[in-house]
Amino acid sequence: MITAEERDAIIALIKRQVVPAIGCTEPIAVALCVAKAVELLGTVPERVDVRLSANILKNAMGVGIPGTGMIGLPIAIALGALIGRPEKQLEVLCDCNREAVERGKQFISEGRIHVTLEKDDLDKLYINACVTAGEHSAEARIKTHHTHFVWLSKDGEEVATNSSVCSDGAEEQTAPEDPQLNLRKVYDFATQTDIEQLRFILEAKKLNEAAAKSGLRENYGHQLGKTMLSPLGRGIMGDSIFSKILSSTSCACDARMAGAMVPVMSNSGSGNQGICATMPVVVFAEENHNTEEELIRALIISNLTAIYIKQTLGALSALCGCVVASTGSSCGITYLMGGTYEQISYSVKNMIANLTGMICDGAKPSCALKLTSGVATAMLSAMLAMQHKYVSSQEGIIDDDVDQSIRNLTAIGSRGMDVTDRFVLDIMTHKTK
Repeated sequence: MITAEERDAIIALIKRQVVPAIGCTEPIAVALCVAKAVELLGTVPERVDVRLSANILKNAMGVGIPGTGMIGLPIAIALGALIGRPEKQLEVLCDCNREAVERGKQFISEGRIHVTLEKDDLDKLYINACVTAGEHSAEARIKTHHTHFVWLSKDGEEVATNSSVCSDGAEEQTAPEDPQLNLRKVYDFATQTDIEQLRFILEAKKLNEAAAKSGLRENYGHQLGKTMLSPLGRGIMGDSIFSKILSSTSCACDARMAGAMVPVMSNSGSGNQGICATMPVVVFAEENHNTEEELIRALIISNLTAIYIKQTLGALSALCGCVVASTGSSCGITYLMGGTYEQISYSVKNMIANLTGMICDGAKPSCALKLTSGVATAMLSAMLAMQHKYVSSQEGIIDDDVDQSIRNLTAIGSRGMDVTDRFVLDIMTHKTK
């Protein structure tokens, strides 16, 4: 049984990790860090110096910035300096408009922005922004989580440390330690908690459905979602539940990666993970005529499973986040199919046996392809699990204990793929233009 105190802690954890975001969270987190430094400085800076970890740099190079029609870090940094609202967290660029973009372009052309790779910091998520104007300077530093400020200073004097920006702009001391999860605890929490305490997760459905509709209306990115809904796509894939799940998920990703000015509900600092943990569950529940309560509990299972896996994987890694999020959605779909805890654990093992090793080579429009691969595997894994078919401990990295299987996955994704991570960044930064 989960105690009332533990239940409240898990609800607080979900609300910290499942939050709205406009645009890819890595360049947006950089914009947030710059905006906070500028807020401390109190004026538009003459120069912005940004130091980034390799994983932040990798994920910010090729993705569209909402409302700009541009990609990459320079415009995100410029807008963070000019119109950023740090109290909005991952919606820091919500005031972006055409005039702001033109000012941002001018800011870039004047050579005010300087970006360097931080080689000495061990944290994969590290952003340091230093802004100067005349004799005055201010500095902000984010580490470990996309909105977690660990250092703030003005003119060399510390303002605050170990804090996160609250929604009202005030400083909040470090959040309490996250409750430690396992898959059984995720399942028990999702299935036993009073439904009214979980209803907040429907906001994820609302935001991510809207993003999917936006991706269908416009020609974003590689238009994967629209292609699957075209006559050609329907002719090949039909009009099945499977095709609807894939197209809705990829439509939302198409819009987000291309820089659509629409918020999505993120998970563990990633909008794509939020989309991948939400849309497959939402579409399956609608097509399968599940009740609203079943949908809510399935969304909690999906999102909390992803949060659980990220607890040991870390916010950023060489492992594509769709592996994590689609594992969550497979659990949610298995539940909607009427699956038990045992069958949900089977779906996790099937997912880990299949997708482990998919690399993250930055945030970009083609992420829609990876999300679709993950979601397709989620459906296959759930179908097998419902038939009590699963990958056994005699095969590869799978263990009899599902939680140990998850730890095997995260160990490979974090420690085991470190060299891969550095190699990918080296390729990305040395391509012939």
